Amino acid sequence: MKKRIILLFAVILLLFSSCSNNAENETTTGFDTGTTVSEEFTDEYTTIPDAEGLEENSSNSAETIVNQNSSIRIEYGERTGTELTATGLEPLEKKNFILEDMNNSVGKSNEMISHSYGVASDEIPHSISIQNQKFFDEKNYDAVCYDSKTDDKVLYLTFDCGYENGYTAKILDVLKDKDVPAAFFCTLPQMRDNHEIIARMINEGHVVGNHSVTHPDFSSISRSQIIDELKGFDDYIRENFGYSALYFRYPQGKYSENALDAVNSLGFKCVFWSLAYADWDLEDQKGAAYAYETVMSRIHPGAVILLHAVSPDNANALGRIIDAAREKGYEFRSLEDI
Repeated sequence: MKKRIILLFAVILLLFSSCSNNAENETTTGFDTGTTVSEEFTDEYTTIPDAEGLEENSSNSAETIVNQNSSIRIEYGERTGTELTATGLEPLEKKNFILEDMNNSVGKSNEMISHSYGVASDEIPHSISIQNQKFFDEKNYDAVCYDSKTDDKVLYLTFDCGYENGYTAKILDVLKDKDVPAAFFCTLPQMRDNHEIIARMINEGHVVGNHSVTHPDFSSISRSQIIDELKGFDDYIRENFGYSALYFRYPQGKYSENALDAVNSLGFKCVFWSLAYADWDLEDQKGAAYAYETVMSRIHPGAVILLHAVSPDNANALGRIIDAAREKGYEFRSLEDI
């Protein structure tokens, strides 16, 4: 009888020890989602399976990134499931995005500024663009709307890309044929849905700039949300393309001094423009001749040209624009040369 009691006591001790060890090895959640998250995810963002219940470790599973300092949830996209990325490059390590002044204690203004550039003429930037660049320089913001540091006849060709409708490949063909560098400011959904196009941009030497995840008005969101928008894009392009470029363009051209300060503090150069036209409205395309004449009438030394890649007019006029600008003595340079 005594031996049975001792044996029973030993079994109870063994079971208690096993339960205690299991409790110590359980994963924990860092936020109230009802989802268990591995402790190995120690940076600011934590990956969790999406709403469809895809397996956490699946190489092709969709994921969501969650900033633990914010309630915003952003679609993160798909992993490649391969050792190399869509560009043939190895994935880059994700960058920690940290703002020391999360609460804007310096009191930068949140007043919305809608970027304006004026219509340049006679190869002279409009006074609005001149004043904008003066403002950025005097306030020590790392931002550019045109290259005011040179009198050389240089142009910087940039495209905004929020989605794909078939014209970007044609634009890339022209740029390759003419040996012209450009910058493409993309949103995360466009990157996620068009790996081949984005890989072409990178592999053919163009800048792929950050245009945010959800395309919000940056003057109306918090600093925590600004981190979400920039990091979500940067995480994806690092993991899926092995690439990152610290150039940012504000969606809708809307910003504030608070947003300028926050984006600069995260290491990004803000890129505006001094030459553009209403080319984004697909219901009001006026033909390649109109696109050509409008752009050529507004070029000036140092111009940052904004075009939209969804415009058939731009795609059809681009080769002629490049040839005519060169005939006037202009040289196309990369943003990396500013």
